[in-house]
Order: sequence, then C-alpha cells, then structure tokens
Amino acid sequence: MSKLTLTLKLPFYRLNACKAAEFERLTLLNTEVANTLLKVDTSERRKYTSKDFHHVEIGSMWINQTIRNTCAQTKVKKFKRLPIEVNNQGYNVSRQGDLFTISLSLYRGQRKRIPLTVHSASHQETLEKIINGEAFLGSLKISKSRKGIWYALISVSMDVPDARLVNDWIGVDRGQNNIAVAALPNSFGKFWTGKQVKSLRRKFQKLRKELQEAKKLIKIKDIERRERRIITHINHVISKQLVKLALDYKMGLRFEDLSGIRQSSKQRKKTKSDASKNRDYWAFYQLELFTRYKAVKAGVPVESVPAPYTSRSDHRNGVIGKRVKHTFIGYDGYQCNADWNASQNIGQWLGFSCPMNLKKVVSVMGIDDSEVGVNDSPSTDE
Repeated sequence: MSKLTLTLKLPFYRLNACKAAEFERLTLLNTEVANTLLKVDTSERRKYTSKDFHHVEIGSMWINQTIRNTCAQTKVKKFKRLPIEVNNQGYNVSRQGDLFTISLSLYRGQRKRIPLTVHSASHQETLEKIINGEAFLGSLKISKSRKGIWYALISVSMDVPDARLVNDWIGVDRGQNNIAVAALPNSFGKFWTGKQVKSLRRKFQKLRKELQEAKKLIKIKDIERRERRIITHINHVISKQLVKLALDYKMGLRFEDLSGIRQSSKQRKKTKSDASKNRDYWAFYQLELFTRYKAVKAGVPVESVPAPYTSRSDHRNGVIGKRVKHTFIGYDGYQCNADWNASQNIGQWLGFSCPMNLKKVVSVMGIDDSEVGVNDSPSTDE
C-alpha cells in the first residue's frame, strides 16, 4: 500500500461576523506569541511550553503548535501574520445531518463545533473516509483568504493501493502549441491546445505593462495572482482528464523528464520578451505534479523518461527526421503531427532510442546491449 497526503481547503458554513472577528483577533494574538518567541535565543526557544503563555486565552495545544512552528522557522525575523494551527489531537471531524463539522478547543477549557461547506464530491468522499476510519487527520490550520473568506485547511493522509501493473503506456508530451498531447501506443492522440493559455499570457502581459506605466504596483500583484489561479485551474482539469484516460484504457502514464530545461534550452531575446512564447512562464512541472498525485490516488503508474530527441525521432523506427513547425517529416517522407509523434516516442521509450550521430540514417531498434546511457540511449560520447 502507498500513502497519500493531501490538504482539504474548506470554507466555514455561514460564518457570522462575530466569529470571523474572533478568528481575526486570535490570529493576531497567535502572531504576537510567535514574535515574542523570536526575540528569545534559539537554544532557549525550544524549552518553552504552553505553560509559559498561560495568560494567553488560546488553547494549550494551539500554543504548543505555534511554538513548534516558530522554532522551525530559524531564518524568520518577524511574522507579519501566522495562522492558528493545531495537530490532529486538538480537533475531530463528524457529520451532523447534511453538514460536516469540526469540533475544536480554540479557548482553554472550551470546545466549539463549527460547520463546514463542502462543494467538491471528492472532498466529501475524503471526509466520509475520515469518519469511517479509512483516512487519518493531520494538522488543522484556520486561515483567511485575500477576499476575507475563512477556511479550514485540513491535512489528511490515507492508504491507497499500489499502482497496478500495466503492459502499455500512454506517452504525454508537453509544449506551448499544445499544453499536453496524450497518445495511446500506435493509436489516436488526445490534444489539449495551448491557444487559450497563449491568449491569456498576452492579455495579462499587456495589462501588466499598462499598470506599470501607471505605477499601480499593488494592482500588478493582483493581476499576477489571478493569472496564476487560471493556469492552476487549467492544469488541474488536464491532469484529471489524463488520469481518467489512463484508467479507461488500463495503461500507465509516461512523461518526459524536463528537469533543468531552463538551463539546457536556450531562447532568443525576442522570444523571452513575449509571455506567450517564453518557456519560463509555462507551468510544465505543475501539470506533472498534479497528475502524479491524482494518479497515486487512482492507482495509475507514472514514469519519467529522458527528453532529448523525442520530437525529432521517428516513432516507427527511431530514425532522426525533421521538424517543420508543427509537422514531423521522416527520412522517407512520412509526415505526422510533431507533438503526437513525440508522445508516441515517450510512450514506447524503453528499449527504443535515437542515434546520437544525427547524420546517419540508421535505425536503432535493435540496440539493446548498450552498457552506458539511460533507458538504452547510446552514450553522448559515441
């Protein structure tokens, strides 16, 4: 069995102004406690317990967690705001009628029950598992968003089945023209176009430029956060569909390893100045990260393979061809979509590689006795 840890972000149900004001007051009080600890020498700081803050009305378990969090932040000089947090001993989750509630001791000697709003079906399923003992609570953090909405951030861990054994793999190619292309072995491919994202990047870049000229710097940060939220949502949707595709066809997902791409992939100055073309702006890793944790939950295996020449190798025989814009052209005149060809190469990578001497039109399908290289790829010294 594998272990999956995730965080549920749940807004409080119909939280009135009085409770919201109390949460705000306790958060400021908690921040004051943390800043008091920061004034103490590091070696002495760890000796503090909730007894040293008996005059503070926040519950002892919450104070102890604040002490632990403060001691862990060795480089912080002062907290602007530190949300109140408690470990799994300080609260529990239950169901009262149609509502899920959390019971907690925010004050010393007092226990309160507060209802939660659950919009997502997957969140509801996870809460049911907690109540039934199939999932385990971690820490609870009470935090306020920039819009003034109070949330309960509940950490949950659960056992999930190990990834099932599969015979075939779906290759996933990521890029700018298409955010992702997932191709079944020698079969069709599913395309997620990047037109919407490119348009969004250009729109927000133009808006940022106008705001910079007007010197509205705070507004620029709001725009950047909005852009980030939209891209994150798109990656969540695509990752969910990728995992569903793998489940439907009982296959695994195989990504190309893009680690270090910013250093290894050069870009022209003109390209870097355009937000829609600059690779540094694209959240390739985030898409893989979202897909991996969703795949763990669903029992879908995920692998990474080397990225070089996946777009320039012919998926039929491994021979180097040419890429003209979005089309791949083989040495024999064969043509197909370049991203689909790359996803085919990624999906069938093991035991299949391209020659490093790009001038020779040679198939390397038979290369299987190489003592060097990764996944049967010939050494770059050859």
